[in-house]
Amino acid sequence: MEQEKSAALTISAAPAQDQGHVEANESADSENTSALEVYEAPAALMKNLGILDRLLTPAILLCMIAGVLIGNYVPGVQEAFDTARFQSVSAPIAAGLIVMMWPILTKVRYEALPALLPTRRMLAHVLLSLLLNWVVAPLLMLALAWAALPDLPTYRAGVIMVGLARCIAMVMVWSQLARGDAEYCAVLVVLNSVLQIALYAPFALLFVNILGGGGGVHQTIHVSYGSVAISVLIYLGIPLAAGVVTRFTMLRLTSRAFFETRFLPYFGPLALLGLLYTIVVMFAYQGRHIVHNLGPVFRVFVPLVVYFVLMWSATFALVWRFARRERRAAKERGGAAGVGTGAAVGRMPLWSYEMAVVQSFTAASNNFELAIAVTIAVYGVGSDQALAATIGPLVEVPVLLALTWVALFLHRKLRWSEDVELGGQVQARRSNDASEESEKSP
Repeated sequence: MEQEKSAALTISAAPAQDQGHVEANESADSENTSALEVYEAPAALMKNLGILDRLLTPAILLCMIAGVLIGNYVPGVQEAFDTARFQSVSAPIAAGLIVMMWPILTKVRYEALPALLPTRRMLAHVLLSLLLNWVVAPLLMLALAWAALPDLPTYRAGVIMVGLARCIAMVMVWSQLARGDAEYCAVLVVLNSVLQIALYAPFALLFVNILGGGGGVHQTIHVSYGSVAISVLIYLGIPLAAGVVTRFTMLRLTSRAFFETRFLPYFGPLALLGLLYTIVVMFAYQGRHIVHNLGPVFRVFVPLVVYFVLMWSATFALVWRFARRERRAAKERGGAAGVGTGAAVGRMPLWSYEMAVVQSFTAASNNFELAIAVTIAVYGVGSDQALAATIGPLVEVPVLLALTWVALFLHRKLRWSEDVELGGQVQARRSNDASEESEKSP
């Protein structure tokens, strides 16, 4: 404290001719602080994550180990879970799958959609997102699945099913951590929730049966439209309806503050409990199978890791390129009109860092809960396809957390608008003017 007071007195008592040096030192200190923030970003991100999100990956890993041990050393496990069945799925597992999705779909801000969608800015981003999520991403996952698992058709089908399920849950967490546009993220989550009900079944037929090799000699991975559609309606339609009713009922009976600060913190963890419970049961079913097939299980990690990194990087770079082109066009328009660049870029940019965050994380993330539910319902809880889908969250959470830090790092390193550069130029010019005036004064 004494050193801080001494420094403050020294600066306040400095003569006018030292003002420029003081500002230069402050600028250097600011740059050093920014560099320190970048270095400490990973630790800061972990602190910003909730305790449940922070423990998601280790909890999944522990549940996998527990399930394998139960499956290998506890007799009669499968028979116990198969005493009651719902649509060819063990009733306890079906309940866990629905509970897993319900809180996630309750958090979606459905009320934000009507106000945001009609704008030109929002429409452009929605069209880009639809292209990335429903065309580019499934094709990329298909190519990676074939490249990494050409001789493992059952595991390949599970990876493809993960690629078809667009993210509607964790993307909100990643976007918030990376300081993305929350309103736009809510719109995308709503659209993907609705589109998955309509598109997941026909996409599964196209990508698994035709492009994935399921219609040829590998009939073990063949899927039928009816079974997938029914699974989607049950494990996405029911939680979606329950989530909408729960959200609007609570908002009507209480306040938004109560709903977001009191209700969701207690209701949200049900999703994690449902996921962990499902993983324990799945790995208990497959305990012996996993122990004797560790090689294929670890090979599933390869296409998933490459997909997350490649899809995120390509999308982020694309939006950055659009932002740079928009900045140059605004600068040229401002010069042609005879006005300053600041006036030309004063309006809200169409492409920004906040939009890059939402686009990249939405394109790279997957709804592994839906993929797990459908693969269990279609192929069975003891199938290779369900096992491959279960590996998804184990890989996605740490990889996308690391990419969140990368996004914040690029936010500081890349220039996203002319306003940043202009602000620096104005500050430097003011500092130079102040130095010149101090030198002229006696």
